[in-house]
Amino acid sequence: MANISCPHCHQLVDSQALACPFCRTTLKAYGHPGITLHRVSGDGYLCDTCTYHTDDTCNFPQRPYAKDCTLYQNMTEFQAQVEQQRSASSFGATVKTWGKRNQALLLILGLLLMCLLITLLT
Repeated sequence: MANISCPHCHQLVDSQALACPFCRTTLKAYGHPGITLHRVSGDGYLCDTCTYHTDDTCNFPQRPYAKDCTLYQNMTEFQAQVEQQRSASSFGATVKTWGKRNQALLLILGLLLMCLLITLLT
């Protein structure tokens, strides 16, 4: 049984609990114990930093004044993930990956090229 800390009263509660047994704060989306309920910290709103609000695909009824949401995706973290995927899929990275996967083929091509050069020089 894994424990988490309640964001309101900071007591340890079961990670699958829907509500804190001490202060009754909702911890998970009702009926979906595996889905995290994101909460705003402070006076702002989640929508201010959410990817779905920015690209106008959010259909949450409390938008743009949501204080808690199950679909929240931090825009900064999302952009960092996209940038990491772009750098991983660059041409240089693709060639390097291909070279690692096909070392035997590169070795055979190198040997053939050396044989061709020796034949031309003699």
